[in-house]
Amino acid sequence: MSAPQRVVVVGGGLAGHAAVTTLRQDGYSGAITLLTEEEHRPYDRPPLSKEVLRGDIDTTTLEADYDALGVEVHTASAAERLRPGEVVTAAGTHAYDGLVVATGSEPLRLPGQAAADVFELRTLGDALRLRTALDGARAVAVVGAGWIGAEVATIAAARGCAVTVVDAASTPLAGALPAEVGRHTVPWYAEHGIDLRLNSAVTGIDPGGVDLAGGDRIDADVVVVGIGARPRTAWLADSGLTLARDGALVVDSHLAAGPAGVYGAGDIVRFPSERSGGELRVEHWEHAAASGRAAARNLLGAAEPYDPVPYFWSDQLGHRLQYVGHHAPGDRLVYRGRPDGGEPWAAMWLRGDALRAVLAVDRPRDVLDARRLLGRGGAVRPEVAADPAVRLAEAAVPAG
Repeated sequence: MSAPQRVVVVGGGLAGHAAVTTLRQDGYSGAITLLTEEEHRPYDRPPLSKEVLRGDIDTTTLEADYDALGVEVHTASAAERLRPGEVVTAAGTHAYDGLVVATGSEPLRLPGQAAADVFELRTLGDALRLRTALDGARAVAVVGAGWIGAEVATIAAARGCAVTVVDAASTPLAGALPAEVGRHTVPWYAEHGIDLRLNSAVTGIDPGGVDLAGGDRIDADVVVVGIGARPRTAWLADSGLTLARDGALVVDSHLAAGPAGVYGAGDIVRFPSERSGGELRVEHWEHAAASGRAAARNLLGAAEPYDPVPYFWSDQLGHRLQYVGHHAPGDRLVYRGRPDGGEPWAAMWLRGDALRAVLAVDRPRDVLDARRLLGRGGAVRPEVAADPAVRLAEAAVPAG
């Protein structure tokens, strides 16, 4: 394929930012247009539920002189339709012969949520509005005990609010971790004065509180909904690109989406992973940056397979959680340390003796070791790896 003359990148998050900066760093001299539906230029999202919500910073704009890079940035330009060689927005049509689709995710919403005038946390504007609301709040209700819900609850409790967290699942973090692991986070809520209500389905929601199945009601000055996200790909309907059942954009091992010159990056893509033994969709910072760079390089002809070791982190309820790798049903769970013992601990997933994933709670060294082991597909001696006094790296089975 000849080098494109006009590249359009759709999406103003980290993946889109990484794509345009990589194009220039790798010597591309053609035209670049970056489209973002928000009024802001590309910014970082992880700090929204951390530093921004705490009040430490007011913006997370990513550093880049787009004018100096020769990147034409269009804010408030949501993509509405994709046609061969054209991206259609309400403000106009943008022609391309190279395209990176990186429109990210949008929050899942409860029925009636839009009319209820409650809070969610996805954009910079969301974070700033929620921060202001928390300033005068006495009681806060958070629907969803996932990553975002736990981080919001942590900050609200630290501000002196009476916080209630509600989830229909039987354990926190149910979308990411098996119940056997997630249950170990339950005591953390009480330790921070947070009322955790599990197995509690929401039947109604309004700015003054949440109604639960069984007739209970939680009154609150602020109601926040954080029940997950889905790929923002509705605009790709009838585009000819392949979408998975969950709405994700299906790409190949080079992040190509099918037609020549069309690539995907970030939250929206579902890509084949030989390392993990299946297809993955990853919604975290490191993947957004790495896939944006890879999509740009492959658009220019690099033909580099994309198969990273997934990694993400969360600061919540006085603990730092870091997860590396990918586990699947049937993988064997082994603990390092005692999750109920009040000390740092880790959970490992093994397939045979092969390490598949690690969740480290306040054990950053385990994450460093696990990333190296997973990067080379290493095996461990389970009985050694289970000893928290031994470096995980020392439990590795010698190569050969």
